[in-house]
Amino acid sequence: MTEIRFYNTLTHTVERFEPVDPPRVYMYNCGPTVYDYQHVGNFKTFLFADVLRRFLELSGHEVRQVMNMTDVGHMTDDSIADGSGRDKMQVAAERLKEAKKQGLAHVLAIEDPGDPFQVAKFYIEAFVTDARILGLKVADEYPQQMPRATEYIEQMKEMIQRLIDTGHAYVADDSAVYYRVESFPDYGRLSGNTLDQLRGGAGGRVIEAHQAVKRHPADFLLWKPDPHHLMKWDSPWGAGYPGWHIECSAMATALLGRDIIDIHTGGEDNIFPHHECEIAQSRGATGEACFARHWMHSRHLVIEGQKMSKSKGNFYTVRQVLEGALTGRPVDPAVLRYELLKANYRSQMNLTRQGLEDSARNVSRIREIAVTFGEHAQPIDPDHPTLRRFIECLADDLNIAGALGVLFEFLGSEHPCKFESLGVLQTIDMVLGILPTKTPEPNDDVSARCVAIDEARATKDYATSDCIRSELIEAGYDIKTTAEGTVATKKLA
Repeated sequence: MTEIRFYNTLTHTVERFEPVDPPRVYMYNCGPTVYDYQHVGNFKTFLFADVLRRFLELSGHEVRQVMNMTDVGHMTDDSIADGSGRDKMQVAAERLKEAKKQGLAHVLAIEDPGDPFQVAKFYIEAFVTDARILGLKVADEYPQQMPRATEYIEQMKEMIQRLIDTGHAYVADDSAVYYRVESFPDYGRLSGNTLDQLRGGAGGRVIEAHQAVKRHPADFLLWKPDPHHLMKWDSPWGAGYPGWHIECSAMATALLGRDIIDIHTGGEDNIFPHHECEIAQSRGATGEACFARHWMHSRHLVIEGQKMSKSKGNFYTVRQVLEGALTGRPVDPAVLRYELLKANYRSQMNLTRQGLEDSARNVSRIREIAVTFGEHAQPIDPDHPTLRRFIECLADDLNIAGALGVLFEFLGSEHPCKFESLGVLQTIDMVLGILPTKTPEPNDDVSARCVAIDEARATKDYATSDCIRSELIEAGYDIKTTAEGTVATKKLA
């Protein structure tokens, strides 16, 4: 088996990947907070985790993947470990309740948009739809591997009680439960923050409202009592709701059935405070010297060179991009998938109209060549030179650019055995996920127009053939003249 090496955010080095229990791999991915449709930047991170999983499976591992749905406790000021601000789900419920009064179409599908539980259900279903369209394998395992945080409140309370019992947490004067960061010497190792840096509050800010009850400014909430919150549960410390960070610690251990997991992924914005706090909680509760052996983070995505921002008008959901918000015409999901995965996960990606158009040409080329290989692939030796090189590239910290280079070199070479070539391409696509799962149904009208072009050309009626050709191009088709006649292929973007 090829040696696999990944960059580990925890150690800041590229390390050999060795699962705790090979060939099984236990992987946890921070999923979406389901208060709105997910944007393309979110899906860059989710697709990175999907490619990671697919590669590990191709290289012979059995991957158990969990991605959570955060439907409570993620606060608006999430850059501070303490979770300042308001719960994003409750804010969304208030926003959508007002939107329904104005008759906004998508909000009308929610019976009571003022109920955050219904809001969560609506946006979870929207996320799963988007995830399936873009080919995330974990979405096909929903709901078993995409759990809602509110389904694991009891496990969170149990973990909080263990932290209190072991001296890692305490109940403050206002009945809130805090994690005591000074009880965990490794706090800050993942992000590089130190307790001295955090003494004035995360990011140099002090949360004045909590200073009277907190023992250290960097102590963070595990449970927040709040009788006015729309989502709350009874607990030994009063009715309230869990902090964002404890959710992932509890769900990861409960669903994966292990105190130590192999891989934990997320976006770079999760490093601090979210993942830093997860490590402290998980290790404090289990007593283990490790929580996740490898921490892997995807960098941000920008649009046409600029940070996404609603105020700039360049904030796009997946649905908006697929509908043509960037290109002016609909984008095939495979094109967006290819575009979001073609850059190294540790590099900032610039999503552009030109990039989508380039990706459309590449996906079209791959699909067109796949058609020339026929429909019946023969079994492929895992040691096939092209597959071996493809895997070796991905084994080098998911070097996707190198892997795609291997693919296009293969596509440009001679293929004496079509069945074998199709097998190689389909095996590579087990990672890429861009080939269609079934042959598209022929469009009788388009086929008839192609025949009309050939008939017009045969009688030298070039005006008619050019007119029909122009109409098809305007309708979004690529037109090619082959030995069998004119062929029209729908453009992907």
